[in-house]
Amino acid sequence: MLSILSPRRASTCDGHSRRHFLRLGGLALGGLSLPQILQAEESTVATRGKSLSHKAIIMIYLSGGPSHQDMYDLKMDAPLEIRGSFRPIATNVPGIEICEHMPRLAKMMDMFAIIRSLYGGPDQHASDMCLSGYPIGPGGRQDNHPSLGSAVARLHGAVDPAVPPFVGLTTRTGHAPYSNPGLPGFLGPAYAPFQPDSDGMANMRLNGITLDQLRDRQSLLNSFDSFRGRVETSSKLQAVDVFTQKAFDVLTSSRLVEAMDLERESSELRDRYGRGSSAPAFGEDAGPHWMDQFLMARRLVEAGVRCVTLSFGSWDRHGQNFERLPEQLNKLDLGITALVEDLHARGLEQDVSVIAWGEFGRTPRINAGGGRDHWPQASCALLAGGGMRMGQVIGSTNRLGEVPQDRPVHYQDVFATLYHQLGIDVNHATIIDQRGRPQYLLDRREIIRELV
Repeated sequence: MLSILSPRRASTCDGHSRRHFLRLGGLALGGLSLPQILQAEESTVATRGKSLSHKAIIMIYLSGGPSHQDMYDLKMDAPLEIRGSFRPIATNVPGIEICEHMPRLAKMMDMFAIIRSLYGGPDQHASDMCLSGYPIGPGGRQDNHPSLGSAVARLHGAVDPAVPPFVGLTTRTGHAPYSNPGLPGFLGPAYAPFQPDSDGMANMRLNGITLDQLRDRQSLLNSFDSFRGRVETSSKLQAVDVFTQKAFDVLTSSRLVEAMDLERESSELRDRYGRGSSAPAFGEDAGPHWMDQFLMARRLVEAGVRCVTLSFGSWDRHGQNFERLPEQLNKLDLGITALVEDLHARGLEQDVSVIAWGEFGRTPRINAGGGRDHWPQASCALLAGGGMRMGQVIGSTNRLGEVPQDRPVHYQDVFATLYHQLGIDVNHATIIDQRGRPQYLLDRREIIRELV
């Protein structure tokens, strides 16, 4: 919440503590002030042209573990208790077939790539693996490693000082580990994502204060800084001036608020994406069927955000798999094809990478309740954009969809590839941890050559 003055413990001549001048918009970032959040960011401002001046990524987490053999890897030669009731359909890429409940994707398969041989995710119901490449481990969430969004924010900084480099659209869920939008790990809260929930949006508005008034307050703050500068020489305190200025930059710019205003888009385009709802899918404890998030993600990367994360749907189908998946697959089909089609229409397919995946696959054998249980041995991923080679399937599973058979691809191989497309060489890039030691971004650092 914007706090210019606060009737707290006096420490200045007018009875207000200087500390409260710095409480400029918590922005839903763990209760820290915006100057604190910006403190560790090293901004590299670039001039915007007709196309993006930066590389970006949209990460779609399918919370609960999607069923690979009911989406992109149907096993029609397997027994009925393995293959289920869905049928495959041809796509516009000869030889590639996918589920009948994703007809839009089938018509645009040349704009997508499928990984059918994904492995490496443990049996953990959490977004950690899909947003960082690391599961929950001895170090805690993401084993204390930064998510991709946090690492990119640290290495590349902000494109525009008024726009956070990392935004998490993930909504709160009943099962809390699904709600991780990408944690900063050892980088600390300075590199946590901006989360524009209702409180965060309120913080972006200058309630009852005009821009002129805000600038007057800044002048007053500068006068205190001038006085303080004569008596304090600590480099740490001097740095506060820079980060406070960045806070004013965000609060006095309309770019971020405008990017999140979907009413600026035509009703036709919004209908193409679908509207959906922020309520949990099927009333369960996972993500929503909220197609608006796909459109907002596109608008945010255009505004200068480097990484946007969101969660979609409830894929933990221990029961009612074949009753509920048709609706959910249709909604995912609508949202993700609208996003990729829109990126192509706007000339952004070389600059913006898209990935949609979950934490593991589902059991080949259908259980007694008509569902599929957890299956970490094999999973799948859908990719698009980023200048990657599309219109292909990478890898395969065996006849029953149990394990990777050809070209096994580890989760971290995908991350290495995504970092590469963002201009980060994981074989050389390191980040200093809290003990002052350089840490590689990943343990596995082989990119997927078929994609690049």
